[in-house]
Amino acid sequence: MNWTTHAITNQVPELKDYDLYASDPGLRRAVERAGAGWSEAELARQGALLGAEDTIRHAEDANRHHPELHTHSRAGERIDQVRFHPGWHAIMAIARASGLANLPFADTRPSAWTAYAASLYMHSQIESGSLCPTNMTQACIPVLRKEPALFSQLGDKLLARGYDPRDLPLGDKPSINVGMGMTEKQGGSDVRTNTTRALPARGEGRGAEYLITGHKWFFSSPMSDAHLVLANTEAGSSCFFVPRWRPDGSKNPVEIQRLKDKVGNRSNSSSEVEFRDAWGIMVGEEGRGIPTILEMATYSRLNCALSSAGFMRQAFVQALHYARHRSAFGRPLARQPLMVRLLADMALEAEAAMLLAMDLATAFEATDDPARLAWRRILTPASKFWICKRAVELTGEAMEVFGGNGYVEDGPMGRLFRDAPVNSIWEGSGNVMCLDVLRAIGRNPDDYLRVLEQMSAMGAGEPRIEASVAALREALRLPAEEQQAEARRTTTRLVLTAQACLMLRHAGAASAQAFLASRFDPEWGAVMGISAGAADAARIVAAAWPD
Repeated sequence: MNWTTHAITNQVPELKDYDLYASDPGLRRAVERAGAGWSEAELARQGALLGAEDTIRHAEDANRHHPELHTHSRAGERIDQVRFHPGWHAIMAIARASGLANLPFADTRPSAWTAYAASLYMHSQIESGSLCPTNMTQACIPVLRKEPALFSQLGDKLLARGYDPRDLPLGDKPSINVGMGMTEKQGGSDVRTNTTRALPARGEGRGAEYLITGHKWFFSSPMSDAHLVLANTEAGSSCFFVPRWRPDGSKNPVEIQRLKDKVGNRSNSSSEVEFRDAWGIMVGEEGRGIPTILEMATYSRLNCALSSAGFMRQAFVQALHYARHRSAFGRPLARQPLMVRLLADMALEAEAAMLLAMDLATAFEATDDPARLAWRRILTPASKFWICKRAVELTGEAMEVFGGNGYVEDGPMGRLFRDAPVNSIWEGSGNVMCLDVLRAIGRNPDDYLRVLEQMSAMGAGEPRIEASVAALREALRLPAEEQQAEARRTTTRLVLTAQACLMLRHAGAASAQAFLASRFDPEWGAVMGISAGAADAARIVAAAWPD
């Protein structure tokens, strides 16, 4: 007897074997506009590889089979090893080969930052945990370059495109990863409360050897070959290069206490560690550890904005793919007016995030242009604040497009939704970013005025942009306490104005006008999809991801 009760219909095929680069017209235009056409063949290769079914399976495996901590060997020796599923290593090899650990510093061609940004933006759409060790490695390079003796030993290994997962001393590896250890349980972002101590072992000051004792509450990617770590000397908080292995080949006593059981970002191991006279070399000036390591954080914040923009693109693409293939009430979701309006709003949000993050990456090019440097100083923390927050909102909306099919672990949305909040928290939460915007303005008010002048020029003749710039100028006149209280409002206005300028200059006419009309509408922002240019909604959706 045939017990089949129904045919399987109206189920959406998995989005796989698609080209992330070829299917993203906005990204391709951004690459061409920045003069990075030389990278297109490589970006096309990456786009096809990342969208391939095999890569998607590796990403799923790396997140389903979590890292495992092994503190001791069978013989009882302390080994402090984290072991990963082969899928993790496959994804890490893709990231390294794509230049995510070093491209802007290894390639001297113009627009290397743009090529790097496009690669990171695409990679984050498929697997984001692997971005933590690769991005920290990239961010440490400018810090370590200022230490000639150390960099002469590490430079080739940092700039290599090969991935070497072996747990060996630095001298035995052709390529290495470097992480960061800043925060402690009692202070978090307030690193001035750190208690970890460093005592001289051979010499004192920059380049000297120290023994470090203390702990770190969040120590990401503990299997990295070394970390830049904050510890206190008599002169105050200082920065140290701490490898997994001592120069004599013995294991450095950085003991992993446990792995964090995180909400998302599960493929990447994050840990708590204890330093028990761990050997390290001072990097930067003694007592200037926080500014030294914060240079690394500046690059990491750009990476957060880029990867969150990638989350938003992937959320929109997954939602639109689902809406095009799923029917309800007699027609495809993608042809129903309310869904079209929501998808259009998502498309606008994703495009504006991509434009701002990609434009910000160009400001990291080596330049003496005061205007671009000002844009970088002010907009980096502001963009990190806004884009990372909006990724949380947009991934939630995309999950809802799927209905119950989005709220199960065998679909794509659960992991994307869980991964989104990490960038808002990592490298400084929302309030910290807004206060950093104020600090950047306070250190050099001329930077802020240069940014506003650029916005005025880009939005000349557009009354909504002109009014927003005027309000931003007025915010500078508030008393200090009130500026702090209003920091989120000011930062939000700053980013929306920057995005409006970029949309006006680089997006299609329908998208630009819809963004301006909606984002400066007093009713906008409560939920997505209520004011996104109804007349052109279908055109906006079609242009964002051609069918």
